[in-house]
Amino acid sequence: MNTTTRISTAERLGRSFGRGWRGYLRREQRVARWLVTLGVPVGGAAAVLWIVKLAVLGVLLYSAFWLALLLVFAVIAAGVMGNAELDDEPQTEWRTGPLGFGLYHPDGSRIDPHDPDAEA
Repeated sequence: MNTTTRISTAERLGRSFGRGWRGYLRREQRVARWLVTLGVPVGGAAAVLWIVKLAVLGVLLYSAFWLALLLVFAVIAAGVMGNAELDDEPQTEWRTGPLGFGLYHPDGSRIDPHDPDAEA
């Protein structure tokens, strides 16, 4: 029996997410230091980074809004098409009626050419 404990998939994903987040923070600090070396005050560098973050968040929310709106219209259109009667006319059908088997209109009259006297 194997006694080594294995980490779960959730823990593995959490660790990967944590490594990615730490990498992002290191890059953000590097950009902030670079802005300071260019002569931007520390508060200005932080403000620039926040403005960039908010702009990215705004673009993502804007895109998500239009995608959600497109999805809502698609669902509504599918519902309308599912409930729509495409053909309001009563359908003719092949059946056995008073004049024998043939193509009949829903009111009972036979449509296809038929001569009852020609039957032998």
